[in-house]
Amino acid sequence: MNEAEPDELTDVEREALHEVELGVEHIHRAHGQLVSFHHSTGRAMDHLATAERLLREAGHERPANRLRDEHLPRGVLPSCGDDPSGRWSYDVLETFQSTLLDSVVTFGDRVHDRVADGRRHVAERRQEAAWKHRARSE
Repeated sequence: MNEAEPDELTDVEREALHEVELGVEHIHRAHGQLVSFHHSTGRAMDHLATAERLLREAGHERPANRLRDEHLPRGVLPSCGDDPSGRWSYDVLETFQSTLLDSVVTFGDRVHDRVADGRRHVAERRQEAAWKHRARSE
């Protein structure tokens, strides 16, 4: 492990760590968007289920049956296997969490451990120190 203080890191090391941090942060943002997608899809399906019930109550069996048979059991993506209904939003979210999200976060942790002794935001800490020093010297 590099025991150096963040100021002792090279500019390239600091820049590389910053890019890793930004990559991890954007993966987290993508995760949040997938959670939102999952929730929005679920709410949409709840509305369609209500519409099915109301259409049926109003005597419109054909569109109610189409909702029940074609749209409500459908996933958001085509299936990778034999399931004709496709992959549901929770499955997409769980797959993202257990593959790319976990992998990139673990990579980011290991890189920071190896290059900066586990310290985070080394570029920002250097900038903060420079701005504080500048403010005191004027």
